[in-house]
Amino acid sequence: MTKDEQLAFEAALLGRAAAIEAGLRLLLDGRTLAGEIARPERLMAAMRHGVLNGGKRLRPFLVMESAALFGADGEAAMRVAAALECVHCYSLIHDDLPAMDDDDLRRGQPTVHKAFDEATAILAGDALLTLAFDVLADEATALPAERRAALVLALARAAGTGGMVGGQTLDLEAERNRPDEAGIVRLQAMKTGALIRFACEAGAIIAGAAPQDRDRLAEFGSAVGLAFQLADDLLDLTADASQMGKATGKDAAAGKATLVALHGANWARSQLHGLVKQAHELLEPYGEQAALLKAAASFVAIRNN
Repeated sequence: MTKDEQLAFEAALLGRAAAIEAGLRLLLDGRTLAGEIARPERLMAAMRHGVLNGGKRLRPFLVMESAALFGADGEAAMRVAAALECVHCYSLIHDDLPAMDDDDLRRGQPTVHKAFDEATAILAGDALLTLAFDVLADEATALPAERRAALVLALARAAGTGGMVGGQTLDLEAERNRPDEAGIVRLQAMKTGALIRFACEAGAIIAGAAPQDRDRLAEFGSAVGLAFQLADDLLDLTADASQMGKATGKDAAAGKATLVALHGANWARSQLHGLVKQAHELLEPYGEQAALLKAAASFVAIRNN
């Protein structure tokens, strides 16, 4: 990625993040919706603490840019992107709990269970997960009903038993029974890759694009997801806590199974290069329209936090 391409990408990422942040603030205000009885303030405060705390908003960016590929990056795409970020942030709140990864810091701030308490953190995560599907199903997400239903189904599959939650289960099991390389790839494709794959596929669903476009964007998301996890594992090994905004070196200390631990940092960097190349090649049919998505794939591999 050239310097100009990097600057253009960073500006686009910041712009999308600001729009998503504004959308999330509206979704997380205290006003009740039709069918709701009340929104407890402590619960809402914990949800806002877990969501409105910075972050690159990469997954929402991928939703918006994959939708833009087909001219569909409007208000509905922003709401889908915000729904996905609610799922991602719920997963971080729960990952940080003492029973899981037991972290005190997230994005340089106290984790939700530290800022509030464990019970409130669990409930905040539960509420964010539920809110995501509320947003997708709501007619305010102005898409044809069949597309909203397709998004609900795709996100449920990405986030649930056969996706992120299942991958987190395999990750915890891997601390006791170290998997082989195929097992590590599977758990990472589920734990980290599934939501990134959904983010890229979602744009095609939003736009009502052809099935082959949906498949191509999903494959692109799979490559980006694996690259993201490889880069994350490298950072856990090489970065410090101030750089990352959270504790580092914990995976190695816990004996967690990673491809970096299995093959070493040099192998991982070589694999990252190959995954970025694969991601770029998948987007070739879209020409210059895919420039920001290509830049996102490159960014995933070179990021420093």
